[in-house]
Amino acid sequence: MKFIRGVKEEMKKVTWPTGKQLRRDAMIVIQTSIIFAILFYVMDTGVQTAFSWILK
Repeated sequence: MKFIRGVKEEMKKVTWPTGKQLRRDAMIVIQTSIIFAILFYVMDTGVQTAFSWILK
């Protein structure tokens, strides 16, 4: 029970983000994920093309 009380006390100290902050941070994560997906696609396509030229 001491542990549970300690957890409750610590949770009272937590500052939660506002809706605006949460949306902004979510959009940053989504944009970064899209950028990395495009980057990995371009790199993968480039490596595949280079290997196909080398192996022909």
